[in-house]
Amino acid sequence: MEQKHIEAEVSRNILDDSRPRIKVGITHGDTNGVGYELIFKTFADSGMLDLCIPVVYGSAKLASFHKKSVGSDVTYHVVESGAEARPNHLNLVNCFDEEVKVDFGTSNPEAGHAAFLALERATDELKEGKIDVLVTAPINKSSIQSSNFHFSGHTEYLEERLGSEHGTLMILTNSLMRVALVTAHLPVHEVAETITPELVELKLRLFQYSLRHDFLLSMPRIAVLGLNPHNGDSGVIGKEESKIIKPVIEKLVGEGKHIFGPYSADGFFGAGLYQHFDGVLAMYHDQGLTPFKALSMDDGVNFTAGLPFVRTSPDHGTAYDIAGTGTATPDSFRQAVFSAIDIYRNRQKDEEATKNPLPKLYRDRREDGERPRRFSRERTEPTPNNNASEQNSNTEQE
Repeated sequence: MEQKHIEAEVSRNILDDSRPRIKVGITHGDTNGVGYELIFKTFADSGMLDLCIPVVYGSAKLASFHKKSVGSDVTYHVVESGAEARPNHLNLVNCFDEEVKVDFGTSNPEAGHAAFLALERATDELKEGKIDVLVTAPINKSSIQSSNFHFSGHTEYLEERLGSEHGTLMILTNSLMRVALVTAHLPVHEVAETITPELVELKLRLFQYSLRHDFLLSMPRIAVLGLNPHNGDSGVIGKEESKIIKPVIEKLVGEGKHIFGPYSADGFFGAGLYQHFDGVLAMYHDQGLTPFKALSMDDGVNFTAGLPFVRTSPDHGTAYDIAGTGTATPDSFRQAVFSAIDIYRNRQKDEEATKNPLPKLYRDRREDGERPRRFSRERTEPTPNNNASEQNSNTEQE
């Protein structure tokens, strides 16, 4: 089944042989985790090399050690930079020469520093156009901390290095659903005070724009979850739904956007209502990710919307408990590669389709105070207010 899936993906993406293969930059992640094992298993199938030109940012010495540890026979070609990457090869950019001890399943600053050096080099080359997209293997958020890296994860680092006009949004996507988060890695006691009308509006606008631009959904339907159990039970358990979330939904509906809710989270997922929407906006981390992973754990992808470049990652961590055993499953990592390629192509298609829009030839029914039905594509980027941008720093890789 795995082989058939790869063949179908390759066939779908290379029907037009005139298109150049996308250069996919890949960081090796925490060197005591499963990053290299996932990379070797993903590109053990030659069909993946028909789909893209992979460029691993890491260490030739570490790659060799991991290769022997997991019993892989995949070969790789060492290059000076992504610009020199060869088609039909797994390429590797050597980001440092110093010896790094591998101690599978443990957290230490040495492994964190190796993860940072690979991420820094990959980010530089992404900005310079030497690679097209970035797929990040999992890091340990504690061991990577240093004077050079003082962020809570990949997303915050990339937002500072790559820039983001309106902030970023964490979107988890798989074959069943797309879930975005208003707040991500926050202590639970800080969630309620962080959720404001401005922040909810910002995240909804980012989500709606990403669904149109990155996923090519012309009229995306978004469901919004409430914060409190049972949507606050008409104010008995909480008032955030009526005072914060619902007014924002009504405002955006008045602009013609297809946004619904708020819904009580337990009933929403329990009744399978997610199947009727293109995206679901959750208020906090576990509210969205617990059902997401419970329903489909193996093929989840974390996509950072709002960046000027495409970045994805597998929806799991370093897997210290199985690191070095050769038993890691590469499905989520492979899907992260597929998603990065698809989103990159989608952005190209959307920009091509909208760069010379036709003049408006019909009367928009909003002028009559009615909710409009869209007959033409109108790209509208998020335009949040300044206060919302200051509160946006919580999305990040699992």
